[in-house]
This record gives sequence, structure tokens and C-alpha cells, in this order.
Amino acid sequence: MQISFYFNTLSFIVLCIFAISWVIQMSYFWGLFSRLAFFKKNKYDNTSPSFEPVSVIVCARDAYEYLVDLVPKILSQDYPEFELVIVNDCSVDETTEYLKELKRAHPEVNIVTLTQSLNFFHGKKFPLSMGIKSARHELLLLTDADCLPQNDQWIKGMVSAYRKNTEVVIGYGPYFKRKGLLNKLIRFDTLYTAIQYLSMALANMPYMGVGRNLSYRKSTFFKNKGFTSHYNIPSGDDDIFISQVANKRNTRIFIKQNRVGAKAHLRQLDKAETPPLHNSKHVQTICERHLRDLAMQQADVLFLLIIINTASSRLRCDRKQLFVSHHLRSFCHNTLRKHGHHLY
Repeated sequence: MQISFYFNTLSFIVLCIFAISWVIQMSYFWGLFSRLAFFKKNKYDNTSPSFEPVSVIVCARDAYEYLVDLVPKILSQDYPEFELVIVNDCSVDETTEYLKELKRAHPEVNIVTLTQSLNFFHGKKFPLSMGIKSARHELLLLTDADCLPQNDQWIKGMVSAYRKNTEVVIGYGPYFKRKGLLNKLIRFDTLYTAIQYLSMALANMPYMGVGRNLSYRKSTFFKNKGFTSHYNIPSGDDDIFISQVANKRNTRIFIKQNRVGAKAHLRQLDKAETPPLHNSKHVQTICERHLRDLAMQQADVLFLLIIINTASSRLRCDRKQLFVSHHLRSFCHNTLRKHGHHLY
């Protein structure tokens, strides 16, 4: 069987255009992403006395079960001088009681308690602004309540990236590895996004960071009037703010094992962590969070949609109280089994 090809001038021109476009695109990818691929990891001297004092800021809203893991990890950091600032953002779970006990055991921890949200400030921006205002030190290091440092060198690693003119240090915060396809997709998306913003920062065009592993100076925050230019947008405390203040002269990155990772798993509550049952809004918040965490472990996106539909139909409990506490996991199991699905 013979196959003949008809190759005319038009076909040749189209092929050339395709080849040139491919070369240009590959050259762009190489020029941009090779900076990160061959980036020399930051080195620092553990005995260096030049580490500046740091304020680690964590905003927490109904995050009791996360704080009990995060706070000891931060307080055990190997760093000469730092303070931990925790902003309690109108929590209705056991966060307030936990922070009171923490303050008694560790008076050096700076607790900022907010009891009322402001209508013109949405999301995390107002509590974060209050945390920054309350911070004692010039150098700020931000993370989220549902994250954990990989080791006790996290603060030291991020601060080691600072130089004389550095005002912003962008870090990487991956998700922890869990079972299920959805977790793999989330981790891939997180890595892909990080490759882009870290590569752009190395190309002297920084445009964003992630709030779970980000550092900048307090003076930089106030010099640029904080989040006032985009206060009406719920998000943007990391990406929009960094795009406004970061430039090729004042921004560096830090990537190493001593980073923070975001949780994507279900934490089972025990009897010691039983939340109060008198607040139906709190019960609904807990249920939604744990159903979301369950979704992070499942093997397909269809199952995630089932969980979302289940949550929207079952969690309207304004007039009903559900026994959640240590029975929450059983509640989630039974809810999902009614739809013919089983957990790992």
C-alpha cells in the first residue's frame, strides 16, 4: 500500500509558521522556567547573629483543631528572637478558650481578639491588618492556621533570604500528600501555580505570593497603605498586595524543605476537643469544614460534587442541633453511605 503526500507551497508556509511558533514558545518556557529549575537554594549559617527579630502572624477563625497542632510547631522554632501573633477573628468554637489557656502558659504570645467584623472589610484583610498593627517587630512572617512548618528551621530559612534592600520574600507552601485523585490534582495545581509565580519573581517580575508562606516588612505594609486600595475584594491579601508592592529590586524567593505545608485531610475530633453544641451556626461551620476535608481525600471529582450537594442539602441546621464532636466522623460516613459511597 502506497501513501502519497501532496506538499505545496501553502503547506510549506503553514509548517514553517508552526515550527517557528513552537521554537518561540519553547524558548520562552526555557528562558522563564529554567531560572527556577537551576535556582541555587538559599544557604544560611545557623550560627549567624544577624537574624532580625520576627513577628509570625496567624489569623484564626473557628480554627481550634488546627491551632492545637500549629502553635507548638511555631513555638518550637529554632530562631533567636521572634513573637507569635494570633488574631482570633470572631471565632465561635473553642478557639477563644484555647487562646486564653495559651496566654497563661505562654505570656509572650501576642493574642489579638476581634469580636465584631467590619462590613467594609471582607475576608482576612481586616484581622490580618490588626495583627500587623499589633506586631512588635519590623519583619513579618505570615502563615495560615491550617498549615504546619516542615521543621524548626522555617523562620530561619525565610529570614535568610533577606538582603539589605529586600522588603518581600516569597515562599512555597505545598499541600500534604494524601490518598485520592483529588488530592493529587490539588497538589499539581499548587505546584504549577508556584512554578509560575516563583519563576516570574526570579525573572524580576514578581506578581503574587501565597499567604501561607509569605514575609514582608511592616514598614512596607504601612508605606503602601495596606489593603485600602482593594479593601472591597474579599481575597487579595497576598496576591493583589504583592503585585502592588513587589518589584525586581525588593523581592526575593525562598524554596527549601523548611517550608510550610497546607493540610488537606480530615482531623477526627476526640472527647477532649468536643465543641459546644448550643451554637447551631458553629455546628454548621464544623460540618461544612469536615465535609470539605473529606472531599479532599476522595478519588474522583464526581464524588466531590456529591459531597457538595450533600452538604448544601443536609447542613441547614439553623433550628436543629446536630451531635457533632466525636460523632462527626460517623455523621459524615452515614451521610455519604446514603448515596452509595464509601470512604477509604
